[in-house]
Amino acid sequence: MRAIDLTTGKELRRIMLPSPMFGEGITVTDTDLWQLTWQDGVAFRRDPRTLEERERVRYSGEGWGLCHQPEAERLVMSDGTDVLTFRDPRTFAEIGRVRIRSGGMPVDDLNELECVDDVVYANVWQTDTILRIDPDAGVVTGEIDASGLLKPHERAHADVLNGIAAIPGTDAFFITGKLWPKTFRVRFVPAG
Repeated sequence: MRAIDLTTGKELRRIMLPSPMFGEGITVTDTDLWQLTWQDGVAFRRDPRTLEERERVRYSGEGWGLCHQPEAERLVMSDGTDVLTFRDPRTFAEIGRVRIRSGGMPVDDLNELECVDDVVYANVWQTDTILRIDPDAGVVTGEIDASGLLKPHERAHADVLNGIAAIPGTDAFFITGKLWPKTFRVRFVPAG
């Protein structure tokens, strides 16, 4: 994990996970930075300024995406299925879960997450689709088509979309993916 200066791109800090762990979702609360591992069942609670480890917490299943809903006093976690798990932001204990549906059908492969107020944005793994989700109702309330961001020659060397980050104080987001040569600043607007 790295902390970088968004203006210059300069690396400010770097922390390596113990081998052979594979890091996945990350979110920041008022006091902590939480980092998931994909298949190791370990969440790291870190100092958000220094990235130093404060605690390791065990959980069952896989860890894919993670975001923080301060108003609801919870973390929201994905595991690659149609389930979002709610966790206590201080202890990481499970405090609830919901299955996500669109048109009454389950939505599998929920991956990267970003919480904005009472909405969760989730990309669908191996697609350029980002879903707008009401996590309390467990329903998809909108779909964002993020295809077309990369030019064909960039797409040839890129992997899946899996980065969504709201830019505080704006209605904009950063969007990126594995091996993407760029990060895009976008706004989600209605089609047409």
